Amino acid sequence: MRRAFFSAGDVVESSRETARDEVDTGADELLVSTFRDKLLDEIDLTELSKLDLTQRRARLERVMAHLVAREGPLLSSRERTSLIRRVVAETLGLGVLEPLLADEAVTEIMVNGPDTIFVERLGRIEQAPARFVSNEQLMQTIDRIVSTVNRRVDESSPMVDARLHTGERVNVILPPLALDGPVVTIRKFPRAFTMSELVARNTLDDATAAFLVAAVRARLNVVVSGGTGSGKTTLLNALSAAIPDHERIVTIEDAAELSLQQHHVIRLESRPANVEGRGQVTIRDLVRNSLRMRPDRIVVGEVRGGETMDMLTAMNTGHEGSLTTVHANSPEDALSRLETLASMSDLEIPFQAMQEQVNNAIDVIVQLDRGPDGSRRVSSVVTLESRRREDYRLHQVAEFVAEPIGADRIVRGRHVVHPLSELLRERLRLAGEDLPDLFLPGPRDGWQGG
Repeated sequence: MRRAFFSAGDVVESSRETARDEVDTGADELLVSTFRDKLLDEIDLTELSKLDLTQRRARLERVMAHLVAREGPLLSSRERTSLIRRVVAETLGLGVLEPLLADEAVTEIMVNGPDTIFVERLGRIEQAPARFVSNEQLMQTIDRIVSTVNRRVDESSPMVDARLHTGERVNVILPPLALDGPVVTIRKFPRAFTMSELVARNTLDDATAAFLVAAVRARLNVVVSGGTGSGKTTLLNALSAAIPDHERIVTIEDAAELSLQQHHVIRLESRPANVEGRGQVTIRDLVRNSLRMRPDRIVVGEVRGGETMDMLTAMNTGHEGSLTTVHANSPEDALSRLETLASMSDLEIPFQAMQEQVNNAIDVIVQLDRGPDGSRRVSSVVTLESRRREDYRLHQVAEFVAEPIGADRIVRGRHVVHPLSELLRERLRLAGEDLPDLFLPGPRDGWQGG
């Protein structure tokens, strides 16, 4: 079988410039397949691979235009343009998925077999009109994705995680595990939002944003908690902007999504095993190695295993102001989850010692929730006031109080902030961080924002 891709970057970037234009997804798939074969017979792949992406696309479009004029059926100008674009997209990119990848409103693409494609658009899931012409075409697209990252997926190894070079995370699962055909889930690279943009989107209010920015600048250790798709990485990226530019930051992720703007940033990414089952580098390996790199801050995209123990240790041994995320449904669950994950390390640590590690390491927990309308909000901000081997004591700093959901299924409510504890106010004061009077005890207790 001829391979019609040239590099991992091409797989996604190839047709982004033109994919935003309208493409006739109802065009004759047989015609597209026929001309794709003709195009591959006409071109020299070795010569083409020496060109950059723009030149490559231009060359293919010129050859396709000649082929259509010479051998194609009678087509209108729009149909001819659509056919050329679709054939080139099939040759260089991900075919029918390219327009969805180019749509900035789409954050997730879910392929449930060749006939059904769903997308998450602006927080809501809807079915897309695109489809693959056959199971074989879908498998060819999957092969393009996984082969560029030296992975394999087949009946003997039917699950794989990969990342496209432009940042999108891809998960593939094949039959017999997926009963109705190959399933592909693509999480698109999130745009980096600033804290002010998140306030404008009602993810949180001005007062809560001011507190979180002050907490990061004052080198408090912050954990962002939430479910899948609740916006943890987006908030983590916005919080990281508050780190002073002169500090050395090491980011550690499974799939690189963070986009820090500081000058001194070291980006590390884990690596799965290759097709021979070798060469794996885990998040834990990277966290341990980062401690030898003289970091001022460590930012872990998500803790999900034994690396949690190493992260807690780092927070307790001179790396204050570190940031991470964890999957949990509440701040209380986040603490339990951290204990459970830390216990997955190869160290035998008594429960009370584990509790002491968490108490001494974590300062702030930010809880994110995703509403039924697709909205993502900071539902709660708490500080961990307990220390050493005390039972966990959480202090509520901010919360979102939701109203009952009406017939339109839109989530409405108000942001509420509460006074900080005296200990935390003093810590922020010594760090030179002044907060609004809303966080001081007095008549403003329980101030309600918009």
